[in-house]
Amino acid sequence: MGHSAVAFIIVIGILVFIHEFGHFIAARLCGVGVKVFSLGFGPKILKKRVGRTQYCLSAIPLGGYVKMVGEEPGTTIDPEDIQASFTHKSLLQKSIVVAAGPVFNFLLAIFIFYVLYQFSGIYQAKPVVGKVMEDTPALAAGIKPGDVIKEINQNKIESFEDIARIVSAGKGEQLDIIVERGTGFKGIVLSPVLRPSKNLFGEEIEKYVIGIVGTGESFHKSLNPVAALWHAVKDTYGLVKLTILSVGKMINGSISANNLGGPLMIAQMAGEQAKAGVMSFAWFIALLSVNLGIINLFPIPVLDGGHLLFFGIEAVTGKAVSDKLREKLIQFGAAVLVALMVFVFYNDIVRMFINGG
Repeated sequence: MGHSAVAFIIVIGILVFIHEFGHFIAARLCGVGVKVFSLGFGPKILKKRVGRTQYCLSAIPLGGYVKMVGEEPGTTIDPEDIQASFTHKSLLQKSIVVAAGPVFNFLLAIFIFYVLYQFSGIYQAKPVVGKVMEDTPALAAGIKPGDVIKEINQNKIESFEDIARIVSAGKGEQLDIIVERGTGFKGIVLSPVLRPSKNLFGEEIEKYVIGIVGTGESFHKSLNPVAALWHAVKDTYGLVKLTILSVGKMINGSISANNLGGPLMIAQMAGEQAKAGVMSFAWFIALLSVNLGIINLFPIPVLDGGHLLFFGIEAVTGKAVSDKLREKLIQFGAAVLVALMVFVFYNDIVRMFINGG
């Protein structure tokens, strides 16, 4: 339990610092004065003032905040502070400051993946046929176990993932395949067929297949800096897309909301990943950073996405949302977040009892 608590504090500390630092650095670049930069909420344990800004470490390590000059509309601002007031900046500048927090969370994920791929490379499945399924185009065309897929439609094949990608993208069109068999090469022509399958969410789908299974063997591939960056961006984008799809499926009921977890689940998983090693722990931080970035972009008042929604309305209508309506929407957003927190805590507790039983 102590191990998980320490891992949890490290994870949350990193994620919150990066998120709030995004707001902080964007505010400074846009000429907005920052009064407070705090890691954590509640009573201040440590604090130090540098210029206008007070840097704090607070008691409750479940978040953080950046308090800016003139952040709340309608507040009285000293004349000498108007130039540094957030409210008095342009819509574009305010949007940049608000969006910078989530953007920095995505950049953190890219940076972590880049470092991992640069120093450790990647492992990919060998494009070797381990088994040919019955009643499939591959069997009919004469593909055999042990064949090495070298090319498909003149595209060089390096991994088994390349095969799946090209087959799926072809939408059933004819494939010209070159396989290495023994000491020679053989050309094979076939057309994929649609077969029932399941996606990552366990839903019944149909996908194009040729009917082969890999051997399960993998190989290590070193990456140069450019390739490592490309893989880092690609994998971060993949996580963003998968997370958004997951949220959408929870909303429409395709996936149970009971899968949502709160601080207790995060602490448990953080402890497990920390025990598994530095790479697993770093990957876990990247995953949570993407999730934090997406959650903060939800168009819910009190979240960054809610503020961006207000700015969007102002950009379209030409006038800011009234203070009264803004206050009501923020209260509604806060109520939604409290309800969500209660729900995920409930899920955590139920999960603990089930696991304990």
